[in-house]
Amino acid sequence: MRDPEFWHNKWAENQLGFHLDDVNPLLVKYWPNTKPDYQDKVFVPLCGKSEDLVWLAAKHGDVQGVELSNIAVRAFFAEHFYTPMVMPINGQHELFQFDELSIYTGDLFTAPIKPVDIVYDRASLVALPPEMRVDYANRIKSLLNPGGRILLVSLDYPQHEMAGPPFSVAEQEIHALYPEFKITKLYRDEANDNHPKIANKGLSRFAEEVYLLESN
Repeated sequence: MRDPEFWHNKWAENQLGFHLDDVNPLLVKYWPNTKPDYQDKVFVPLCGKSEDLVWLAAKHGDVQGVELSNIAVRAFFAEHFYTPMVMPINGQHELFQFDELSIYTGDLFTAPIKPVDIVYDRASLVALPPEMRVDYANRIKSLLNPGGRILLVSLDYPQHEMAGPPFSVAEQEIHALYPEFKITKLYRDEANDNHPKIANKGLSRFAEEVYLLESN
């Protein structure tokens, strides 16, 4: 985002440490907290080729994603044997559409996302450096319909001990970015000494957290 080439290179070189091969168990467990309805429109920012898209599309009639890398989006559809309609938009984006799924390639800030009811943010906020997060949060808020919800997966670790991404975005910053939302921490998993981030990266602590953000 700040450096699009960083992410393009990750996909081009297949350096996908951030990609999960299965549906994120945290999504399965905590999605019900958003009180989802089939009619709710869902948005997944910086979606990559996530299996979560398939899971969400089975539960909602309209799921939108946006991903910087064309490689990632094409890989997603190829791996699922889906043949999407592909439409160029404004010379800046392409829209890949298949049944309930609409995935835009290109910049999150300019993609023509339609208003949604729920945002699922697993790897988006934590992918962004601090100087981009206020603009990002404002962009997400601008896409939410009244009564909108966000299911946010975040990380908490001493930032000076490891260069991101993924970055540490602790609870205090989430409250500062979304002050008009009711914020509920649903989960915190404190890593033990065997966790790769502690054993291999030398972090003094590392935790994964899940938050429900509800607009007032």
